[in-house]
Amino acid sequence: MSQYETPLYTGLIDHAKKNPIQFHIPGHKKGNGMDPEFREFIGENALSIDLINIAPLDDLHRPKGIIKQAQDLAAEAFGADHTFFSVQGTSGAIMTMVMTVCGPGDKIIVPRNVHKSVMSAIVFSGAVPIFINPEIDKNLGISHGITIDQVEKTLQEHPDAKGLLVINPTYFGIAADLKRIVETAHSYNVPVLVDEAHGVHIHFHDELPLSAMQAGADMAATSVHKLGGSMTQSSILNVKEGLIPVNRVQSILSMLTTTSTSYILLASLDTARKQLATRGREMIDETIKLANYTRDAINEISFLYCVGKEILGKKATYNYDPTKLIISIKDLGITGYDVEKWLREKHNIEVELSDLYNILCLVTPGDTKADADSLIFALQDLAEQFKGEANENDPVRVILPNTPNLACTPRDAFYAETEVVPIEESINRISAEFIMVYPPGIPIFIPGEMITVENITYIQKNIEAGLPVQGPEDPEIKFLRVIKKQHPRKSWLT
Repeated sequence: MSQYETPLYTGLIDHAKKNPIQFHIPGHKKGNGMDPEFREFIGENALSIDLINIAPLDDLHRPKGIIKQAQDLAAEAFGADHTFFSVQGTSGAIMTMVMTVCGPGDKIIVPRNVHKSVMSAIVFSGAVPIFINPEIDKNLGISHGITIDQVEKTLQEHPDAKGLLVINPTYFGIAADLKRIVETAHSYNVPVLVDEAHGVHIHFHDELPLSAMQAGADMAATSVHKLGGSMTQSSILNVKEGLIPVNRVQSILSMLTTTSTSYILLASLDTARKQLATRGREMIDETIKLANYTRDAINEISFLYCVGKEILGKKATYNYDPTKLIISIKDLGITGYDVEKWLREKHNIEVELSDLYNILCLVTPGDTKADADSLIFALQDLAEQFKGEANENDPVRVILPNTPNLACTPRDAFYAETEVVPIEESINRISAEFIMVYPPGIPIFIPGEMITVENITYIQKNIEAGLPVQGPEDPEIKFLRVIKKQHPRKSWLT
C-alpha cells in the first residue's frame, strides 16, 4: 500500500456513506439520541464515524482488516517492524512497554525523571526500579537526560536488568546520544524502551534528533497527538523484533485498553501518519524556521532567555529539538506560573508548561507567523511590565528537588498498610503515594521513597507559586499517605 492511502479512515467513511440502521452501541445512533446542542457543535460527520468494532470495521484488540492495514503503514512510516495504535494515550503505551519486559521482582533501569505512567507500570508489574539520576541544569532548573557513562556503569552493576527505559527527547526537547545508549544496552542483551512522547516529528526531519527506531531501540511509545496532528489521547507503540516478544505486546496492550475503542481517534492516527509520511519533512522544515525566528526575537527582549544550540556539548545534551521554546523568566523576578497566568489574562495566550523558573512553548505545523508575532509582542509587553521587579545584581537561586532514597519497592509501598499524617510530620517516613507537578508529570515522590525535608520544601514552594501539584489523596496537600510508622517522625517545621 502507498503512504498516501488511509485504509482505516477511508473504510470508516465508506461505511458511514452506507448509512446502516444501527442496533449496536454507541447509543446516540449517529447523534440522533444525544443532546441537540452538543450534536450541532460536534457535527454530523464526526458522529457518523463514532462507531464500534463491528466486523466491517475490524477490531483493535485483534486486527485483521483495515486497522491492521493502517498499523502496517504506520510501521513502514516509522521504521518499525510492528506498530500498535493506542487510544489510551502514550501512558497506556508506556505501561505496555514496561509490563512486556518486566514481572514481579524483575529489575528495570529508569531515569528518575520518568513520567508517572512508568512508575504506575512498575507498581502494576511488581518490577524493581534501578534509578539513574538525570543530569540537572542548575541554570534553567530542569532535568535533562541520562548519559552513556551512567548507562554503562548501571548495566555493569545490574546486568540482569530486563530493560532500560530512556526519555528521548525530554519534555523540554533535549536528546541524549540514543544510538550509543542502545548499542551499550544491546551489548548486555538488554532491550531499550523509549518514552518518545514528545518526539513523533523527529523521525521525519534529518535536522532533528534521531528517533527511537532510527537509533535501533526495541520499543518506543510515541504521542502522535502531541506534535503529529492526531487527536488528543491517540498514540502509537513502535516495536522492533528480536529482544521483544511481539505477541505479548499485543496481549498486554489489549489488557490495558478499553474494549470500546474510539474510531475517531483511530482514524486521526491513520490520517496523521499519512501527513507525516508524505509531507512531514516539508511541514517540519517550516516549523523549525518559525521556531528559530521566534527564538531569535525573544532573545532580543531584556531579562528573557530562550534556549538554543548553546545548550549542547555536554554528555546529557547531545542534541535538541528547536521547535521547543524553553523561555527562562527567572531574571524578571517572577515565576513561570505568574507568566502563564499573565499571558492568559492579558494576551489570551496559553503556554504548554510553566514551572518556577520557565515557560515552555511548542511550535508545530499548526502555528503561523502571526501566532509567533503575538507571542513575541506579549513577551515584550511582559518584560516592560515587570522590569521593575528584576534584579540584575542578585541572580535567582534555583531550587531543585533531591532524589529520595528508595526504601522499598513501589508495589510493596502501594499495597502496604498505611496511614495519613500531616505533611509536616511526614519527614523520614516512606511515601505510599505519588506527588508530582503536572505538567510535566515527573514525580517528586513515588511510593516507596523516603520523604525528605528538602523535597517537602520544594513541594510547598510550588504550591505557593500556584503550580499544579498533584497525586496525593488530599487535594490541598496538607496530609500525605505514608507506610505505617516504621521510622521516627521528625517535623520539618522544627
